[in-house]
Amino acid sequence: MNPSTSTARALVAELARLGVRQVVLAPGSRSAPLAYALADAGPAVRLHVRLDERVAAFTALGLSRGGAPAAVVTTSGTAAANLHPAVLEAAHAGVPLVVLTADRPHEMRGTGANQTTDQVRLFGTAPRFFADVPAAYGRAGEDDDLRSLLARAVASATGERSGDPGPVHLNVAFRDPLVPDTDTSPDTDTSPDTDTSPEPTTEPAADPDRPATRVEGFAPPAPVSLDAHAATVVVAGDRAGPQARMVAEYGGYPLLAEPSSGARRGGNAVGPYRLLLEHPDLGGRIERVLVYGHPTLSRPVEALLARRDVEVVVVADRPPRWPDSARRADRVVPAVAPEPERGSQGWLDRWQRAGAVAQRAIDAVLADATSTGPAVAAQVWAATSGTPLVVGSSNPIRDLDLVAEPPAHDLSVLANRGLSGIDGTVSTASGVALATGRPVRALVGDLTLLHDAGGLLVGPLENGPDLQIVVVNDDGGGIFTLLEHGEPANVDVFERVFGTPHGADLAALCAGYGAEHTRVSDAGQLRDVLAAPSSGRSVVEVRTDRSALRDLHERLRSAVTAAVADTAGLSRAAGRP
Repeated sequence: MNPSTSTARALVAELARLGVRQVVLAPGSRSAPLAYALADAGPAVRLHVRLDERVAAFTALGLSRGGAPAAVVTTSGTAAANLHPAVLEAAHAGVPLVVLTADRPHEMRGTGANQTTDQVRLFGTAPRFFADVPAAYGRAGEDDDLRSLLARAVASATGERSGDPGPVHLNVAFRDPLVPDTDTSPDTDTSPDTDTSPEPTTEPAADPDRPATRVEGFAPPAPVSLDAHAATVVVAGDRAGPQARMVAEYGGYPLLAEPSSGARRGGNAVGPYRLLLEHPDLGGRIERVLVYGHPTLSRPVEALLARRDVEVVVVADRPPRWPDSARRADRVVPAVAPEPERGSQGWLDRWQRAGAVAQRAIDAVLADATSTGPAVAAQVWAATSGTPLVVGSSNPIRDLDLVAEPPAHDLSVLANRGLSGIDGTVSTASGVALATGRPVRALVGDLTLLHDAGGLLVGPLENGPDLQIVVVNDDGGGIFTLLEHGEPANVDVFERVFGTPHGADLAALCAGYGAEHTRVSDAGQLRDVLAAPSSGRSVVEVRTDRSALRDLHERLRSAVTAAVADTAGLSRAAGRP
């Protein structure tokens, strides 16, 4: 067996043994040994093939988010560079991802050989582990070296020892021949008398955010006690997990949880919290915030975490990173042990009553604004139960955060909030569906769909996901309408450089990629489509008008303000809880 084939088979077998059983492959020549090995791996590895490397990488990211760690395999050159967005998302979101890039042998580097570039540390400091693996030539013990290397890489990806999961990168060189031998008997050792091949270069990536000194409580992890005499809320950002909800309920704290936090449920969760933070008797009286996960959605939350009169306690059980964009964290701890706020039930009651009346006010406004992003998000939320929901960045996740009433049941909401990009969302959702084996629904904007339209393409030889994508199509970048760029003073330049209208025909696009397309025109039709069984790849398009977004959000804010002011006990000054 030639060395390249032997190396590839050893790599694939060890990945499977270590639990990496889902692999996404993009076609290429230098990576051919891995392609043959994956095709021959049988049931030990589930292979997915995608034409576009960026699609392949985000599909692998979705597979990891939906189950066990997954891998992505590409050839050399720009193919490897196309993985970078997914590697960055995995790094910042803490998602295990094994990246295998094929490369030319060391002697061919720097010679101008076709599709050859410097792939060493191509992804900078993002990987948790990196190895530059030289081309095998049949030296005794090569396979054992690879197995040891992969064990370190997979352990780094899962955070088994560090508690800090993320992407790892193995850059593997292959020397011709790149196809399996017709005679698979072991080759005669043709290695030179003296071993001159470079050893694998391995190193964990340097982390500029890693503290030079020990942070309180990271080692050993022990809960930090909190006194019971501060008006406290729990802020649960992306991937906060159920611990945020448990602490809120035990301590009697209001829970301000983003949809993808994994904590937005139960009686302490307050849905329209970001509008309530503006109320002086609610947000204005907060004295302490417990921060879980990665909060990124709301400017009112950012303003809260930057206030000098608020104690900010970041609960981060995974070194070395923690969220503190305002640079105001008073303490960073691995866990908290709150004292139950038995004497201040009024504080929680106040938030719960305000949340209920605010939710009713929002629902009333949206009843007259059914063809809007928030109204669509509310319908998708109401119709989704027992199936994962993947939400795109920009307006969709913020709309959901505003309108989604905390459910009484568990609802898996996933979003790529590591870097909050719109790229790769369709592919990520596809990977989640393939990993879970369940139908998945996605809520995205039109630019998000167009940016990752290649994610709709699944070849006829591949297992396709059951994925329904609800697209709010406002013909451009609606989120900028709500930012300072959308103010009337910027109208002359706004439409071209921020609004970016595209005029794309989504029905024709879907037809080209073999995905079913349905365009709905009213709330009743959308409700019926969402209630009907769905299989395969389908796109549900809802047209909206972004020119009315600023007015809609002002109406929502005004309605909530008026409703909360009319609530008994909230319109008058309240004492300290």
